[in-house]
Amino acid sequence: MKSELEQLLAADPPTTIDGVVERLGAIDAALPAGDGVSWFAKLYLEVTRTVGTEMIPGSFRDPAFLLQLDLAFAGLFFDTLRRSLQAPPATPKAWAPLIEARATPGIAPIQFALAGMNAHINRDLPIALVTTCEQAGVDLAAAAPERADFERVNSLLAATEQRVKRLFATGFVGIVDTALGSVDDRIAMWNVGRARDAAWVQALTLWTLRVIPELQREAIETLDHVVGFAGRGLLVPVS
Repeated sequence: MKSELEQLLAADPPTTIDGVVERLGAIDAALPAGDGVSWFAKLYLEVTRTVGTEMIPGSFRDPAFLLQLDLAFAGLFFDTLRRSLQAPPATPKAWAPLIEARATPGIAPIQFALAGMNAHINRDLPIALVTTCEQAGVDLAAAAPERADFERVNSLLAATEQRVKRLFATGFVGIVDTALGSVDDRIAMWNVGRARDAAWVQALTLWTLRVIPELQREAIETLDHVVGFAGRGLLVPVS
């Protein structure tokens, strides 16, 4: 019999931001308390809610593209979880550190959350951008309206990132930053805006390489491994 989480992941993918929010909340509820992946799900849920509340008529230049991108982006996380349950060796290398360390003692919740953001933004976002542009018939190299919307989301997430970091330090887990020791330095180095800017550049590389599929696949594999290496650095136990 499939577990509750497996049943969730087997359902049809969400078609709205509200659907993504609902799916993330259900995933979080289905995971064991303290599970490393659940800490990322909590962070992703808060971030997605912020984007959803801002997607009102007139707020973005190409809202249809942004919605399509958000759905493709979330779908890659859901696919990773599904793979981790059904075919662990097929789990993307970028996500392997979080999946493998999810029950390791001595790792602070914020470390799990940021390790997930590292994998999702640095590996998944470039892939989602390329896929969405292909499906929408948008030339990523000349996507001015889409880039403007992408950068507007960056500014929204910058404020959300700081708020959520404070929630992890107080409301979610009842610890203060000073208790984390050297983890503070790793948290300080993480910046969602810089990560998303780098993801756009990586997407441009993959976009250029789409005419040579073999090279594009190799570039994705290399990116996957490099992001995974960074993820291990974010998950060094604090005690």
